[in-house]
Amino acid sequence: MRGSASRGFYVASYAPYGYRKVKVPDGSRERPKLEVEPYQAQIVQRIFKEVTEDRGLVEVAKALNREGIASPRGNSWGKTTIHKILTNEAYIGTLVWGRSSVRNLPPIRSEEAWPAIVDRDTFKRVQALLKERAFVTTHPKRVASNYLLSGLAKCGYCGKALIGQDAKGGQFHYYVCGTLLKKGAGSCSSPYINSQKFENLVIDRIKEHILTYDNLKELVSMVNEEMDAAASEYQERLKVVSIEIAGVNQRLERLYDALETGSLQLSDLAPRIKRLRQRQEQLHMAQLELGNLLSDRKVELADTETVKNYMADLHNLLGESTLVERKSFIRSFVKEVRVTGTEALMTYTIPMPPQQLSQETLAVPPIVHYGGPFWARTRDLSLIRTAL
Repeated sequence: MRGSASRGFYVASYAPYGYRKVKVPDGSRERPKLEVEPYQAQIVQRIFKEVTEDRGLVEVAKALNREGIASPRGNSWGKTTIHKILTNEAYIGTLVWGRSSVRNLPPIRSEEAWPAIVDRDTFKRVQALLKERAFVTTHPKRVASNYLLSGLAKCGYCGKALIGQDAKGGQFHYYVCGTLLKKGAGSCSSPYINSQKFENLVIDRIKEHILTYDNLKELVSMVNEEMDAAASEYQERLKVVSIEIAGVNQRLERLYDALETGSLQLSDLAPRIKRLRQRQEQLHMAQLELGNLLSDRKVELADTETVKNYMADLHNLLGESTLVERKSFIRSFVKEVRVTGTEALMTYTIPMPPQQLSQETLAVPPIVHYGGPFWARTRDLSLIRTAL
């Protein structure tokens, strides 16, 4: 099997979605290769195209389900199925076989083993997008931390996380560079940062860019525009689904006529009728879901009262909710806060109105420098904390 795979023959049991297995001559024998299945290949190309247009995997799967397009297993599409297609090198014509060799042999790779459905540049771009969107896990210590910016605050000098630390029996609280905390004086130029003032600085800036009436109205207006664009697309897809439903109905009518006239037997027509009825049901479900989505769009979001309610809710969230909820809220808008000396560069997850900022520089609060004559004379960390 390794020998066949190394020569570009497809030795796995099932062909990837978008291809079908065919036998080709190999001396006196025939061996399996892959050839493109035109209809499925169009679906694969569409999936790659939509992901490069910044659509999420769940969104792509929902769209395919709405249109009644059967998945590789003949049922509904899901995020996992879409991800498997997007990461399968078979679609650029590359055969990879033997990844889990029991003898620890390297996998077989054969380039251009069959016609590609997706070009290599598109495939590479999608892999980069998937890596960029990949879920970022947070260390359990950061989740449990009592410091609001744990996991977001970074040292601009060495790149390590800023870690929340208590001093003098919990009377004082600071963010400290992980390198400085681990290796001691001289390992990093980062200062100790007063945690309360630092966190308030970030919260105040979020309020300035998000929790105002004009800014929230602009954000909601952006959502409305996205929904309008989606509604136009739903209309087009609804037309396509309606046309296909009409075509399936006509084919069923012809089969029923053939039964009534006796020109064909039920045993001959039953499998075809069953498939058409299943397709008819899928299309009716897709038609119903598209109709519901269009109906939902009739609700206008950006009215004054709604935005005022949003503003009040978000102010309450930052002021009265639990630490976990406030952490979650901040992470929805802030990707990172990187502190270098007297400046902190805050990077947002989305451009913030009104200037559509993706990054901005803040002046850090009063700091305590780790260094100087006193620190040089003090080696015991407990004494340092007591002094703080």
